[in-house]
Amino acid sequence: MTSAQTFPASAPPKFASIGSPYFGIMLAFMAVVLILSNIGASKGVAIGPIITDGGFFLFPLAYILGDVISEVYGFRVARKAIVTAFALSVFASLCYWIIIALPGFDDEFGASKQAALEGALGPVPQIVLASLLAFLAGQTINSWILVRLKARTGEKTLWARLMGSSVAGEFVDTLIFCSIAASVIGITDAGTFVNYVVVGFLYKTLVEFLFVPVTAAAIGWIKKREPSYGA
Repeated sequence: MTSAQTFPASAPPKFASIGSPYFGIMLAFMAVVLILSNIGASKGVAIGPIITDGGFFLFPLAYILGDVISEVYGFRVARKAIVTAFALSVFASLCYWIIIALPGFDDEFGASKQAALEGALGPVPQIVLASLLAFLAGQTINSWILVRLKARTGEKTLWARLMGSSVAGEFVDTLIFCSIAASVIGITDAGTFVNYVVVGFLYKTLVEFLFVPVTAAAIGWIKKREPSYGA
């Protein structure tokens, strides 16, 4: 009678703790990118037939940072980074509201500045709500898929983890965000809305795909310098 063949258990995925300064730097950068993209998103942008918003060139950076944090530190730390960045974004939105509500000068210059502030920062709270729901859902899905794939493949096929998680996360993020933010930037008809969603999804995903070599290099650099990685 032959004994059953046994296979060694797969090693758990490697992650680092957050004791080093690298996580704090990336978290601060993610929060700044998110706050600036929320302001930019209040402006509708038309580049030929392409409909997007003023934060289009910034927002993919937040997802790239989320990929780095998820790969190096794991899902729980990535979730803390998402919540922290959005708490700071909500705080910034509250500050905008207070600044707009404060009494200003009654002269022509003061009135024009007040109108400019209301036009630029007034829609931001709704944009923050759109980002909060969209990024929270999309980035959480992105991080969860990336970490689950890492549990199966270990340190191999990083490019596949980055690309696969990005497609799912960006689709959910774009659909939720555009559904809430479209009316703020003046999109009212169905055709323009579909253009907004499709262009936003394709653009964000393409940027992440193009930056996969850079993201992978950044991940490798941090892994080598994180004393606790894999410990």
